[in-house]
Amino acid sequence: MQSEEIINYAKGVLQMEADSLVHLKELLDDDFVKSAGLILESAGRVVVTGIGKSAIIAQKIVATFNSTGTPSIFMHAADAIHGDLGIIQPDDVVIAISKSGNTPEISVLIPFLKKAGNKLIAIVGNRNSFLAKEADFVLDCTVLQEACPNNLAPTCSSTAQLAIGDALASCLIEMRGFTSADFAKYHPGGILGKRLYIKVMDLCKYNEKPQVSEDTPIRTALFEISGKCLGVTAVVRDNKAIGVITDGDLRRMLERREDYLSLTAKDVMTANPKTIHYDALAVEALELMKRNSITSLFVVDDDGNYIGVLHIHDIIKEGLL
Repeated sequence: MQSEEIINYAKGVLQMEADSLVHLKELLDDDFVKSAGLILESAGRVVVTGIGKSAIIAQKIVATFNSTGTPSIFMHAADAIHGDLGIIQPDDVVIAISKSGNTPEISVLIPFLKKAGNKLIAIVGNRNSFLAKEADFVLDCTVLQEACPNNLAPTCSSTAQLAIGDALASCLIEMRGFTSADFAKYHPGGILGKRLYIKVMDLCKYNEKPQVSEDTPIRTALFEISGKCLGVTAVVRDNKAIGVITDGDLRRMLERREDYLSLTAKDVMTANPKTIHYDALAVEALELMKRNSITSLFVVDDDGNYIGVLHIHDIIKEGLL
């Protein structure tokens, strides 16, 4: 195959999978609604099982459930009938995933689930299968064909299984009122977690707190800026930051005037500096800096009192940019 043929073939595969997902929308029915309600009201966990490629999809669905507030566990269907069936507790809801719905391991597993009284949700590609007929609720993932040239390897079918799992998890997020703050509890590591839980005060609490009054001589303000190593100082009145002087302001002042030693902080400052509450998320501070093309913010408390400086370098150092 030539390069163009490979690209065109790949586009065809993606189009077939996309068409499968469009078709999947038409298969949604009241069983989906009941499945979501069952999981939401369950006092137990969601046990997701499958075999082969369906088992891999099951593991991904479990990961999505767990990270979004729905306690879940994976159970391989083959292991289940060789001892792992003990994973399932009385209040657990079981989701079984199978394209054919007639997989031997799943077929052996179902009678034990029914005997134990666990509710069974089937994600299946064959409504006439044993799994579909025995399940309490059926999520139909029928696809017209696989994207594999031999129409054998799970491609469109596994994509459909994954998508229906995502749809179910996302609906549960909405039904639970699961917020970004809740999400942060389950994602403390990595950049994603940091963006969701690191606060402004976490980053700025070890910084110096440069400040001068309105009538402070500009020479003293210069020493304050250089001495505190943040490239900025607040001009403070009654504990409120009423102005800001940056090292850039000082450079521009030196370019324009030779008699700068007679100036005070008030003569050079920019009034009404940008501030942020100490309890705000660091990513909110970053967005505020971006919108205003600035590299630092003054941090304030509940009463608007100036309590410190957050610099863009603090955010970069934490890996949030």
